[in-house]
Amino acid sequence: MTRKIYLVSACLLGLPTRYDGGGNRHEQLCRLCRRCGVIPVCPEQLGGLPTPRRPAEIRGGEGRTVLCGRAAVVDNAGNDLTGQFLRGALATLRLARLFRVDGAILKSGSPSCGTGSIRDGTFSGRRRSGDGVAAALLKSCGVPVYQEGALPREQGVSRCRSSPGRRRSPR
Repeated sequence: MTRKIYLVSACLLGLPTRYDGGGNRHEQLCRLCRRCGVIPVCPEQLGGLPTPRRPAEIRGGEGRTVLCGRAAVVDNAGNDLTGQFLRGALATLRLARLFRVDGAILKSGSPSCGTGSIRDGTFSGRRRSGDGVAAALLKSCGVPVYQEGALPREQGVSRCRSSPGRRRSPR
């Protein structure tokens, strides 16, 4: 059996990559990742944004509409960060392809990583359905995307092996 490899939002591993410089360590995910190959990612940092940074939300749509040029990502001061979010999403996709990942486990609610639910664009804390920019791009390219509250156990993650040096066969 080959070892599963996943992109994982770096904040979920406790790394200080959140917009406010904090992390969102998810213990169950950290335990799961000890049995799988893990590539920590922060699409916002990969897109060139600093940490800490102002909170950002998608205004006028969700990740897919940002990818199509019909919505924008803005911070709470009104600055347009769409270019940085697109660059980060593309870099995340490049990593997914380079490492031939089995999927991505991303932070819910995030304008980059949110899958199924994102903030509503009003900076009020309300959520709405939709995906973040990186999550939408990964999904559109066939990469399975999961949120931290719905880990891919049924897809075989619980059978990840921790045999060092074992490489997966090319797809």
